[in-house]
Amino acid sequence: MTLKSDWRLMGQEKYLNKVDLMYAIYNESNTKHDHCEFCFAKFSSDSEDLHEGYCTLDKYRWICEDCYNDFKEMFQWKVIN
Repeated sequence: MTLKSDWRLMGQEKYLNKVDLMYAIYNESNTKHDHCEFCFAKFSSDSEDLHEGYCTLDKYRWICEDCYNDFKEMFQWKVIN
C-alpha cells in the first residue's frame, strides 16, 4: 500500500496542508476529548487515551505521534516551539 492510498487519508489536505503545528499536552478546557484527525485515536485525560500529541496552534485539530510521523512530509508541517 502506498501512502497516498492509506485508509487514514480522507481529504485532510483541504485544511491541514502546510499548517503550523505544536507538540502539546492535551487538556480538556474546550471539550471532554478529541480524536486524531487521521486514525481517530482518542485524546483525553483518561488513562487509556492519548495525553499529548501534535495540534494546530488553536488546539482545535489533534494528530497522534504515529500519524504525524507518517504524514509530516506529505503535508509539509512546520512544528512551532
